[in-house]
Formats: sequence, structure tokens, C-alpha cells
Amino acid sequence: MNYVEYDFTITPTSETAAEILVAELAEVGFESFVDTERGLLAYVQEPLWHKDILNDIYLLQNSDYHITYSYKTIQQVNWNEEWEKNFSPITVGDLCTVRATFHEAANTPYEIIIDPKMSFGTGHHETTYMMLQFLLKEDLSHKKVLDMGCGTSVLAIMAEKRGATDVTAIDIDEWCVENSAENIARNACKHIQVLLGDASALAQFNHFDFIIANINRNILLSDIPLYSNVLADEGILLLSGFYESDMPAIVEKAKECGLSFVENIERNNWVAVKLKKTK
Repeated sequence: MNYVEYDFTITPTSETAAEILVAELAEVGFESFVDTERGLLAYVQEPLWHKDILNDIYLLQNSDYHITYSYKTIQQVNWNEEWEKNFSPITVGDLCTVRATFHEAANTPYEIIIDPKMSFGTGHHETTYMMLQFLLKEDLSHKKVLDMGCGTSVLAIMAEKRGATDVTAIDIDEWCVENSAENIARNACKHIQVLLGDASALAQFNHFDFIIANINRNILLSDIPLYSNVLADEGILLLSGFYESDMPAIVEKAKECGLSFVENIERNNWVAVKLKKTK
């Protein structure tokens, strides 16, 4: 599948502006992002692209910033070259390193080796980073885990490394499913199955001990009831992909579905939240 690449230049350069732009672009279908010195590269599947795709991006109308962009269609095979130019290893809490195949081995208790291609989830984005922080604190020994919207399956891989023995990873993008299978094999994981689909695929499952969903605000609000339906009593739901200002809506929807707030992590205005299903 081809992608359309947008190259945004943000003046003056601003991390905050780039983060807001990522959030807004994700709402209209963009799924992968790379920070640049000038701004941001953003990618959307060619079948989802249309000439008015940026019409509702508020930041482009914000007078505090001058944002210009160009776009082009790129072949799937060009993605590895982009990551080799832009992807450096990251370490989460001195405990886990996420690196690509072309990086040297790390000296941390956990190491996840990925070839990200066009999939989202290298650990660089605040939401993935925070979800890894949560998983590093959890004892997942012999647990049944769901990674919803798995992307590269970094979180599913970490779940197995933390002891989970039954992990299901689901994504709506066939390329993510293919890439996930490669990364799972690359990390010698034995207990992860990858499926193509959305939350409707959960009808075939029940009683996950942990559910991980790093997607976006609107999808989470729509799918939290479905997550609750397949979460075991006293089970844990970890959510991210939204801003601090979105948390009240997320927590309220969770409460309606029998899920209680436990704690949250914040990183550059992004939030990850831990919820628990009450009997």
C-alpha cells in the first residue's frame, strides 16, 4: 500500500505545536509521524487521503505559528530508509530499550528490537513511552493480555517479556499486522497472536486480565464499552492516545462501564491512564 507523506515546517519551531499537530492529524487518519528539525513528517494511507484532508486542522489557522507543507506519494519500501535516518534507540526508566535492527545491542534488563516500517509505535511518542512505563510496573505473570491497535506490537512484546502467557494483538491496518508478526518473531516471542480487525473482533473473546489500547480519544470513547465487556473482574485497562484535557471524558465513559480510575501518567500534555474493572 502506498502512503501520502506530508512535510510540515513550523515557524517558530515548537515541540508543543508539533504535538498538537500530531493529535489533530491523527483525528483525520494520519497514523505515523517523524519529528524533523523544521517540524514534522506525517503519513496517511493513500486510500484515506483526499484533497481537503487538512481543512479541519485548527493549528494551520493559528496566527501564533506559520506552518507550510508539501506532500507526495511514497512507496511502502521507502519507509525503512526514513527510519534509519530518523530513528534512534530510546530507553524507558533505565529498564527497557527499544531499538531497530540496525542499532547496537542495549545493556538494559529488557530490550525490544523492531523494524518499524510504516507502523506506529517505536516508543518515541509520549503515549507509547508512557504505556511502556505502566507495563514495566505490572506483574503480568501468566496473564491474558490484549493489545488493541497494536501498531508495531511493541506493547504486546513487552507484555510477554513481563510474563504474559496469552497475548492477542489486533490492528485495523494489514501492514501493522504483517509488521507485528515480523517483530514478534524477531523478539522470539511465543505467546502472541496477531489479528486484523477493529474492536468488533472482540466478540470472539472474553476475560482478558489486562487490556492495552493506545489509539486516540474518539476511538477510545467509542470502544471502552467493548473493552469492559471482555475484561475480567478486577482486570486492568491501560489507555493512552489523548491529551490531559480529554481525561475527564475518558474517565467518565470508563465509570459508566464499571471501570474505576486508579492512576495516570502525564508526559508533554499527553496522558496514559490505568483503570480497574470493579465487580
